[in-house]
Amino acid sequence: MDYGRSSHAASASASTKIVVAGGFGVGKTTLVGAVSEIVPLRTEALVTNVSAGTDDLAATPSKSTTTVAMDFGRITLADDLVLYLFGTPGQRRFWFMWDDLVRGAIGAIVIVDTARLDEAFSAIDYFEAKGLPFIVAVNEFDGTQRYPVDEVAEALALPSHVPIMPIDARDRESAKSALVRVTEFALQQLSTATRPVGASPASPDA
Repeated sequence: MDYGRSSHAASASASTKIVVAGGFGVGKTTLVGAVSEIVPLRTEALVTNVSAGTDDLAATPSKSTTTVAMDFGRITLADDLVLYLFGTPGQRRFWFMWDDLVRGAIGAIVIVDTARLDEAFSAIDYFEAKGLPFIVAVNEFDGTQRYPVDEVAEALALPSHVPIMPIDARDRESAKSALVRVTEFALQQLSTATRPVGASPASPDA
């Protein structure tokens, strides 16, 4: 066995952290579970015991559990790139944990439900205030009305540079495409932030 080669391959690989955020019941746990190549770590409690009388469950009457700390998963996007996924709790009373979860992340996915767009504003405002690159993923639930993403972006007052895309959080390839997009966007933003003043963007063919 070529131990030197194996050691070099391991050292050449990179890992990074992506946060999956959004309101209660928008599909964060579902997305992490759909793409994770390990059994996801979930910290859930029964809403009947924890949320009764505290949280508004009217929009998600069939949901029986809620994330109280985080969801954790892992996916290998390429031979040299591993993503660690951290899903945030959606309930407002657990938002104090977000600061810890986003520490060290390069980017975030904000999942939205078009039937409850108002719940997305807090997450969007949070990442804008943190200066953390994020994309918006519109989860296309069964039976809900679908809108062009540009209309959703306008309704959310998204800055023009923030990517927005439709996804099905249950589908591995669809969820994976969102992870690829946020990784690309985060690296693009990092490159822009570290480019010397007056320098021109690198040519795609460079």
